[in-house]
Amino acid sequence: MSTTEQAASAAKEVDAFMTALAARNPGQSEFLQAVREVVESVMPLVLDRAAYRDERVLERLTEPDRVVTFRVAWIDDTGRVEVNRAFRVQFSNVIGPYKGGLRFHPTVNLSVLKFLGFEQIFKNSLTGLPMGGAKGGADFDPKGRSDREVMRFCQAMMTELYRHIGEDVDVPAGDIGVSGREIGYLFGHYRRIANRVAGVLTGKGVTYGGSLIRTEATGYGCVYFVENMLQHRADSMDGKTCVVSGSGNVALYTAEKAMQLGAKVVTLSDSEGFIYEPDGLTPEKLAWAKDLKEVRRGRLREYADHFKCEFRAGAVPWIVPCQVAFPSATQNEIGRADAELLVKNGCLAVGEGANMPSTIEATSVFLDAGVAFAPGKAANAGGVA
Repeated sequence: MSTTEQAASAAKEVDAFMTALAARNPGQSEFLQAVREVVESVMPLVLDRAAYRDERVLERLTEPDRVVTFRVAWIDDTGRVEVNRAFRVQFSNVIGPYKGGLRFHPTVNLSVLKFLGFEQIFKNSLTGLPMGGAKGGADFDPKGRSDREVMRFCQAMMTELYRHIGEDVDVPAGDIGVSGREIGYLFGHYRRIANRVAGVLTGKGVTYGGSLIRTEATGYGCVYFVENMLQHRADSMDGKTCVVSGSGNVALYTAEKAMQLGAKVVTLSDSEGFIYEPDGLTPEKLAWAKDLKEVRRGRLREYADHFKCEFRAGAVPWIVPCQVAFPSATQNEIGRADAELLVKNGCLAVGEGANMPSTIEATSVFLDAGVAFAPGKAANAGGVA
């Protein structure tokens, strides 16, 4: 069979597999996108190995071991009862206990968590550590909530979640909307109701068992990954203009490490828009941004007002010319048009700090243009490691 015929056969098998998967998972677009990315890559290998087909490896890999869905009822500061939906998707424990973050965001649904759990399988295995893949979260939005409200929600959620996790069973971590504060509330309630102290959550504060480097790990790791890619091209981060999306944990420490390696970081973003610093962030400005986002939980408009820099409301940072792009906010934030503009403006490398931030079409644009592309399954595995 010629190379062309082999490619056509693989494409046909991919389409057949995805059609069957979509029938079992209707309306789960994020999950189906994540699976297609992997299946398109590995299908030639599967077709070449009869054992993989006979043992239905892909079929087994794309069906979670279990999905736990539960109600979280809690009381806000006005005394009103609030109700949210929460999930834990335990995808695969073939090589070890389930491991994956918790996400608190209004967009959380089963499709999003299944895509994240599926990606987590590969991310964890790439670290070389014996951990399986999982993901969880709730459609709760911590923005605008008081510390007490966030605490009560976390305690109510852990009242059910605790029976499904354990250091040898499933070890959750943080994700969007879940930082050291939320992990602290969750862990504190776990200790209370389980009557034991165990390493059942990662991302804890250093004062009660957390890792010294955990906060920085995902962002730092993504930059190290891109630096390594560039070195393979006899290049480096030094002197590069970088655009970073997001302003959470991953984005802030991506910016910090890029700056330490000599790059100029010109953007950060949130849901309202992005700040543009044409001369680049300074360590002092980044420290102010960290306090704004991690302590005061404010908006980047405040940064723009304080430092008198440009704030582009309702826009995304991919319109800014750069050599390196770090999408570090959320899934599918770079579409085909964004990718084409980045390539046109001279982008040489992309490091995915977020999970699946580039659409399939955007990824194809980068690869076709010869852009060094670091997919999130590898580039943002530093936090897991």
